[in-house]
Amino acid sequence: MKKLALNMGTLFLTIGLCLISFNSNSQDIKLTRQEQKEARRAELVANYQVLDNLLERKSFVLEADFLSNQYGNRIPVTSLLNFIKVDSSNVVLQTGSNNNLGYNGVGGVTAEGSINNWNIVKDFKHLSYNLRFSLVTNIGIYDVFITISADNRAQATITGLTRGKLIYDGRLETIANSRIFKGQNTR
Repeated sequence: MKKLALNMGTLFLTIGLCLISFNSNSQDIKLTRQEQKEARRAELVANYQVLDNLLERKSFVLEADFLSNQYGNRIPVTSLLNFIKVDSSNVVLQTGSNNNLGYNGVGGVTAEGSINNWNIVKDFKHLSYNLRFSLVTNIGIYDVFITISADNRAQATITGLTRGKLIYDGRLETIANSRIFKGQNTR
């Protein structure tokens, strides 16, 4: 019995030493704060160039996580139903809700139309874009102003001929990677 206890103690000691040596050899190399900043900047620059391609091709979706009005009231929303889709010269603006039916069948409004006055302003220093265009739909004429950062965050302000505005706050996706569901066009 004593021999078994001694062997068990030796076994635990051996396992412990192996784990300590394994753990010390498998530590990752830590980057300095400056190296982390440079790596993050390089990642953002690469993403900025990808965004440039999406904006030039007019092929993207802004999936909203939040909607706001002109008074600053901000509500979380489902990004599947609340989006702005730009596909060449065609744009879809949609709001929706999981709880209601609405005019479009998904609890909100869907406006589809064509683009006028497409204007992109690039800011390489801040790795951002400002995009402005007009949209003519069957339910109205809208001005759309979108600010996009290199980390794919975007904020779009929609204004019409009447007072008020609607702000989509979310992220930019490619059309292929988007998970949106388009309701019926509002008449």
